[in-house]
Amino acid sequence: MDPIDSPDPQSFYQYSLKGRLVMARKKTETQSKKEPAVKKTAAAAEEAPAEVKAAVKAAEPAEAAVEAAEPAEPAAPAKKKAPAAKKTAAKKAPAAKKTPAKKAAAKKSAPAEEAPAEAAAPEAPAVENSSAVEEVPTMQAIVPQPRRSVAFIGSECHPFVKTGGLGDVMYALPRVLASLNCDVRVILPRYACIPKKYQDLMVYRGEFYMDLGRTGRSYYVGIMEYVCDGVVYDFIDNEEFFSSGNPYVSLVDDIPKYCFFSKAALAALNYLDWIPDIVHCHDWQAALVPVYLRTLFQDTPVGRARSVLTIHNLRFQGIYNIPTIKYWSGLPDSVFNMGALKVGHEDANMLKGGLAYADRITTVSGTYAQEIQTSEYGETLENHLRYHSGKLRGIVNGIDYGMWNPKTDAAVAVHYDASDAIGKKRENKLALQEELGLVKDEGKFVIGLISRLTNQKGLDLVNAIVPQMMDGNTQIVVLGTGDRQYEDTFRYYEGAYSGMFSACIQYDEARAHRIYAAADALLVPSRFEPCGLTQLNAMHYGTLPIVRETGGLKDTVQPYNVFTGEGNGFTFDRYDAGLLLDAVNRAKTLYFTERERWDEVVLRDMAKDVSWENSAKQYRDLYLELTQW
Repeated sequence: MDPIDSPDPQSFYQYSLKGRLVMARKKTETQSKKEPAVKKTAAAAEEAPAEVKAAVKAAEPAEAAVEAAEPAEPAAPAKKKAPAAKKTAAKKAPAAKKTPAKKAAAKKSAPAEEAPAEAAAPEAPAVENSSAVEEVPTMQAIVPQPRRSVAFIGSECHPFVKTGGLGDVMYALPRVLASLNCDVRVILPRYACIPKKYQDLMVYRGEFYMDLGRTGRSYYVGIMEYVCDGVVYDFIDNEEFFSSGNPYVSLVDDIPKYCFFSKAALAALNYLDWIPDIVHCHDWQAALVPVYLRTLFQDTPVGRARSVLTIHNLRFQGIYNIPTIKYWSGLPDSVFNMGALKVGHEDANMLKGGLAYADRITTVSGTYAQEIQTSEYGETLENHLRYHSGKLRGIVNGIDYGMWNPKTDAAVAVHYDASDAIGKKRENKLALQEELGLVKDEGKFVIGLISRLTNQKGLDLVNAIVPQMMDGNTQIVVLGTGDRQYEDTFRYYEGAYSGMFSACIQYDEARAHRIYAAADALLVPSRFEPCGLTQLNAMHYGTLPIVRETGGLKDTVQPYNVFTGEGNGFTFDRYDAGLLLDAVNRAKTLYFTERERWDEVVLRDMAKDVSWENSAKQYRDLYLELTQW
C-alpha cells in the first residue's frame, strides 16, 4: 500500500516531507556518479547543506507532535462468523447457491482500516549536495486522512428512484464523500419502478433468508449490486415488499415494507462481510436502523458501527399503533417507551425512536435545526429534539454541479456561464416562451415556480397575489404536481391570463432545467423549508430567488440591500401574502429601473459556491468525531 493511502498519519507525514528528502538524496547520488566532481566556493558549500539540514531539523519536532497527537490506529477486531448469522436472525440460503465467487467478493469489500499499513519511511540522513534542494519533487494531490467507511441507508436515490430532495442527497453526497477518501456504499430497496436500464446492470451478490418480527416466517433477502463513480449501490430484493410502482403507497403498506428494509440492510452488511464505521440513515423510512443496531444487532459485526440519522422533513415520521410496529419490527418491549418509540397512549413513532438511539442527528440546514426545537416547527417532537439537542447538527445541502451546470446542461436551449450569462439568458427566455405558448418578449419579467403543489410550499400566498402580479410586464411559469386545489387554481390562471401565465401540471425534469435557465426570478415562499434545493439551482443558473426567511432558505439567501448593493435575492419574514407581494415588487423595481445592478446580482449568484464540497467536508468531520480510535 502506498503511504499516501495509509490511514496512519505518521506514514503520510514522512511521505510528504522526509520522503521527499530521501528521494532528493538518491537523485543527487545518481547524478554524482555520472558527472565529474565540480569545485565549489566555500560559501556555496556551506549555504546549501545548512538549508537542507534546517528542513530535516524542522521535520523532527513536527513528526514527534504527530506521533503524540494521533497514535497509530489499532488493529480491527477479529470478525465473528457463524454465531453472527444467528444473532441477526438471518438464515443463509442453501449451500448450493453460495459460490466461491461470493466469498471472494466479500473479502474484497472489507473495510479499508483492516488492510495492514506499510512500514513508516526510514529516517532521512543529511544531504550533502546543494542541487538536491532545487530538485525536491512535489506531491500532486493530498488525500484526506484517515479513511472511513460509510453505509448510506435510505428509501430513494437519483437516478434509480426519486420523489424529492432526499433522492438528490442520496445521489450527490456519497459521490463527493468518495472523493474525500471515504469508502461508501448506498443501500436501497429494489423497487419494481427502477428503470430497466439500471436493473439490467445490477450484479447478483447473494441471498439469504431472514425472520421478520413476530410473523413466524422467513423472508427472502436478495442482494443486487451496481457500481458507479466510486460508489457501490446495493439493492435489497424482495418482490413481496417492493413490487409496487411507487416507493410510498400508504402507512398500512409502508410500515411493514420499511421494517423489513431496515433490518435487511443491516443483515446484508453482515452477510457481505462489509462492516462500516458509520451507518448513515435518512428519514423515517430508515429510522429503525439505529434502534436495530443497538438491540437485535448489537452483538454482531455490524453492531460496532456508529449511527447518524438525517432529518430531511420532520413532518413525515412513520407513526402507527404499537401492536402493528411490534409485530413487524420484532423489537424488544423496552424500546416502546416514552423516551424512544412511544407517543401518546397507544402509538409508536419510528422517527422518534431513531432520534433516541442514533449517535448523531443531522438536519439539512442550521436554521431548521433550531426551528424544529420550537412548537411552531417541531411537529410534536420539539421536546424530544430539545432533549437530544447535544447530538443535533445542521448541515446545509448542496447541488451536484454535474447535474446542474448551465454551461453543459443538455436540457437548456442555449449554454452559458458567468462570462456571457446576461445575453444568453435572454435567448433561453425567448426559447421557453415559444415552447410554452407565451408572448415572446425578452423584456418581460419571467417568474418561475418549480415545486410540489402542497400547502407546505406557500402556494396559498401565491394564489392570493397572482392578479396583482399580472401587470402586463410579468409572466409566470408554474411546474409541478400535487394537491388538486392548487392544480385547478393554476389551470384557471392559465386560461385567465392567456399568453402570460403557464401551468405545467406535470413532473418534467428537463423542463425544470429550462425554466431555471430562462426565468429572471424564482418563487419559494414556503411555510417551512428544511433546506430547499430549488433556490440553489436557481442561483447557479443566474435566476434570483424570492423566498421566505425560514429553514435553509434563510441560510442560503441574503436579502438584497438597495443602499449597499449586497445580497443575492429577495426575502420576507412573516407568512403573509402582502409581504410576499412586496418582495416580488422589490425584485421587479430593481429589474426594470436598475438593470445594471440586477445583472451584478445575477453574476454574484452564479459565482457563489453552492456545491456539495463544503457540506461533504462537514459530514466527514462528523464521521471522524464519532470514530476517534
